[in-house]
Amino acid sequence: MRFSHVILWVLLVVPCQAIAGTEFVARVLAVHEGDRVMIHYQGRNEIVSLRDVDCPKPKQPYGKQAKHAAAVYLANRDVVVRDLKKDQQGRMTADILLNDGRNIAQELVKEGLAWVLLGEVRDPTLKDMEELARASKHGLWSEPDPVPPWKWKPIKPARRN
Repeated sequence: MRFSHVILWVLLVVPCQAIAGTEFVARVLAVHEGDRVMIHYQGRNEIVSLRDVDCPKPKQPYGKQAKHAAAVYLANRDVVVRDLKKDQQGRMTADILLNDGRNIAQELVKEGLAWVLLGEVRDPTLKDMEELARASKHGLWSEPDPVPPWKWKPIKPARRN
């Protein structure tokens, strides 16, 4: 491999790999949903989903509240992004921390505005936080039978002839 090819490989491959497993500061440009934001770092924009949680979809009950809460915490602020990487669905995921060290996914779960994803999660405290929110009937847990986003189907209006 020629030296110029090595330099090109380093410039193209290493920055993407170097981000996984590290922390860096990024600016939140937009909050798309409670668990999905656009960040700006290293001269580029990236849509990132919060790791281990799923907020209600925007048209789902508590979806607007989840987006609003995330915007209050994150919009136009610098945050710490930890361990940015692609998940099994090809989405970029990360832990997003506020400047005071709080994890935004934990805050949304505590407020009853997010479900902890099924299966293995990296942050075991999330499941305990979800149980406390359920027991306290915070947010979406105040509903008798909340439907998680992965099962929710929007009601389509009847077609007029």
